[in-house]
Parts: sequence; C-alpha cells; structure tokens
Amino acid sequence: MPKIDTDLWRWYHNVSECHYHIQITIKYRKAVLEPHVIDTILATLKGFKERFAIDIHKIGFDDNHVHILCQFLPVYSGGQVIGMIKKLTARPCLKIPSVKEQLWGGAFWTSGYYIGTVSNRGSKETIERYIEKQGRKPEEVQLKMFDLQ
Repeated sequence: MPKIDTDLWRWYHNVSECHYHIQITIKYRKAVLEPHVIDTILATLKGFKERFAIDIHKIGFDDNHVHILCQFLPVYSGGQVIGMIKKLTARPCLKIPSVKEQLWGGAFWTSGYYIGTVSNRGSKETIERYIEKQGRKPEEVQLKMFDLQ
C-alpha cells in the first residue's frame, strides 16, 4: 500500500499528487440515481483505496450522472480507473429491480466519460464545491463546466 502524506503519494521511488475529476453518465441518461442506488454505488466504492490504491475524495450525484474527485497512482491510466469504477458499480446496481426495469440490455453506464486532471495548486477546491452541489432541485440553474461556442 502506498504511503500518503497529505496530497503526495509515495510509492517505491515515485511521488504523485495528481487529482482527477471524473464524470460518468447513466445509460440513456435515465434518472435512476435514487437513494438506494446511490447507497449501492457508495458501498461498492468504499474499499477502493485499500483494494486498488484509488482514493475517492468526493462524489456528487445528479439524477443521471456522477462526478468523482479522486487520486490514484500513475500505474493506472484514467481509462483503467474509470473502467474499474463502471464495472464494479454496474453489477450490483443492475440487480436492483427498478434499475433493471429501466435499463434493459445489461448496461448501467454509457460508454463515454469525462476525465480531467486537477492541480492541487490550482482549482481543486472549485471542483470540490461543484461536486458538492450536484443533485440540486430542478428549478435551480445547472452549472456548466464549459461554454460551448
């Protein structure tokens, strides 16, 4: 297991302080993230730090997508970490009858994702605040990550 001093990860001769903002979306953008589904995802991700050396700092849930702020060793690629998260959370969620009813075909997540690095010397706090505000009431204005022009 790597030694973690605040935000620096030391692993053999390597030191890392990369944080990643990940966003993954439910298949067909179905709004299935009800409390019992959220609890299932959280329970599944609980042991990631001990099992895979993937430290999940914050998780924000909206109706049809999830934002994650995490840190992992550079022995993994971002795609590998996202693949692990999707694979290990999809199985138990698809066993929930209300989810299975809406998501036919055996897929819980879309094939796409967003991943961005967050510098500890830059905007980590901004991303944390953004993730904490996920799941607001529909009448509130949705924050936009990027302006599309």
